[in-house]
Amino acid sequence: MYELLDEFITYIKDKGSGSEATADSYGRDIRRFIEYLDEKGIDDFSKVEKDTVFDYISELRTGRITRGKITNSTYARNMSSLRSFYRFLCERKICGKNPFLSFKKIHVEKHLPDVLTIDQIRRILDVFNMEDPIEIRNRCIVEIIYACGLRISECCNLKLSNLDRQQMLVRVLGKGNKERLVPYYPALNDILSLYLKEYRSKYADYGFDYLFVSTRRGRISPRSVQLLLEEVRKKAGLEIDIHPHMLRHSFATHLLDNGADLRTVQELLGHENLSTTQLYTHLTFDRLKNAVKKAHPHAK
Repeated sequence: MYELLDEFITYIKDKGSGSEATADSYGRDIRRFIEYLDEKGIDDFSKVEKDTVFDYISELRTGRITRGKITNSTYARNMSSLRSFYRFLCERKICGKNPFLSFKKIHVEKHLPDVLTIDQIRRILDVFNMEDPIEIRNRCIVEIIYACGLRISECCNLKLSNLDRQQMLVRVLGKGNKERLVPYYPALNDILSLYLKEYRSKYADYGFDYLFVSTRRGRISPRSVQLLLEEVRKKAGLEIDIHPHMLRHSFATHLLDNGADLRTVQELLGHENLSTTQLYTHLTFDRLKNAVKKAHPHAK
């Protein structure tokens, strides 16, 4: 049964239907289900009936399986993982039916993303010591994520060959291996030049194409970027949690706040559907309403 899980994970990676993090999440969700089937003495996916799925869902929701209650979004992801897995099994003629199709999808309310103000972005960028090569690298990482609205995986996977510093463009490989071109501002070009000269030239081996290099001469990891942002938050004296995706959210919101149209922001973010990008318009409208409430003489 685990062999089929490995085949499925390879399939979704090859198909490019999700990020590395998505594949990992799907793998954990399905592995948990296989362990449950082992407990019940079921050794074949085709033997899983609707009642088995119902019992599994009940145990999942109560938190017995996960050692703690799960949120609606985690539950919805579990169901999506297993629904997709069984679709794969049915396509391979391993199963004749998908027992998870009998259960309705749960509606998960979308929360507005957290964003940083322009002043907070400035405070973050100002904490770096530009005399220290590692600090130069770290500043470059933070600034390129914000300047280009990158996902953390997109940043870590950037290659030197993806940069066109003359045109000030970055070629980004996003979800589903879809490419997009993102322009950046001249100040980032200066930081990139400094990083390439003061840090990368010393740590990158000849022929190594990844843009951001760790002190161990390998590609920078997403975890390293997360830890770097936590350290930066403390130095900047910000009393909020900061994660890499918040920089991406801030990029989109600041563009819309300053007059960019929704379609342009959609292209820059690499969103397949405009509805995903529209989430930021609600955020912008909320900011406008709050500004009016605070500043308008009749608002009170």
